[in-house]
Amino acid sequence: MALSTPPVLVVEDDSFLRVIQIVLDPAAPDDLVSAFDHFCAHDLDFAGWCHRMRFVARGLHPAEVRLVRDQDELLAKARGAQAFVVDALAVGPREIAAAGENLKLVQRYGTLTRHIEGAACSAAGIQIKTLRRRANIAVAEQALMLMLALARQLNQNANLISVEQLQSAGYRPTRYNRARTPNGNWARISGLKTLNGRQLGIIGLGEIGRELALRAAALGMRMVYHQRHRMTPAEERHYQASYLSLQELLETSDCVSLHLPSAPETRGIIGRGQFAMIKPGALLVNVSQPSLVNRAALFDALQSGSVGGFAMDGFYEEPANPGEPLLEFPNVIITPHLAGSPRFNSLDDIEEIITNLARQAPFLDIDASRS
Repeated sequence: MALSTPPVLVVEDDSFLRVIQIVLDPAAPDDLVSAFDHFCAHDLDFAGWCHRMRFVARGLHPAEVRLVRDQDELLAKARGAQAFVVDALAVGPREIAAAGENLKLVQRYGTLTRHIEGAACSAAGIQIKTLRRRANIAVAEQALMLMLALARQLNQNANLISVEQLQSAGYRPTRYNRARTPNGNWARISGLKTLNGRQLGIIGLGEIGRELALRAAALGMRMVYHQRHRMTPAEERHYQASYLSLQELLETSDCVSLHLPSAPETRGIIGRGQFAMIKPGALLVNVSQPSLVNRAALFDALQSGSVGGFAMDGFYEEPANPGEPLLEFPNVIITPHLAGSPRFNSLDDIEEIITNLARQAPFLDIDASRS
């Protein structure tokens, strides 16, 4: 029999997963709704989007959405839930037992399910759904774009197309004998690099790192990676990536890209010792947390020329000081936390989750005619 009471969804309190509460739960805090309306204003009408989502989710709305921050809170608030939506939190026998017999679906906010015990879910008749996050794809694109921009010195030479502009920028443009030679790079810009055939070292081959690996492989780059847990041989073949120690990766890679979460053990993972190891002239890209790279050590490495270029999305302070010393280096590119944008990337992810939950309404014993 379909449930006459509102469905119960337990949702990890991730910064974007909170939108599920805004869409489905009339008790969502007003300040949360207002904050997301402000957050999305430059890309879309958030209130209109929510209204459309409630129509899509008419079998689920209204629902009771319980946001949980950690494993203990998940256990405490699990009772009676029809579905869990999780990112980093684990789901195993304890969580399944705490929810009770109504639990029918675990939705992972991503593709990797290592925190979800498949055998336990299967034994309890619980489906597991995954999501290939569009925002992760956008971040991987940003990392690749930054690598290409550093390699081609795009930030230094874009729009320099006259002799006067090039000379003002310190270049020595010339005229070639067109009857004898091509006219390529008449600006005489030196130090340009091609990524094809270069080695890319990915530190943290999680969901974003894997998206980057797929794209870098299309450029003909050689992939190596380092992380706490080595992938299976089948996964390494799929992503064309070989495992190396952190030192080996730094010593041999032409480009290094960071894809780690912010945690005490990852803070400053690239510091003076690692800059001493890095291959001379290597390009370093950080589209994860700024804290992964020690700021003072980075400045010294750029000043000494031991790295060929550095790019990051987001900064140590947001907004930053316009006189930031790192901006004085011509081989530095810093973007203002754009990698996951536009907002549609993450909101389309949330729409997919809500649509998936709505489609599962009969399976969850929810009356799909509710609205």
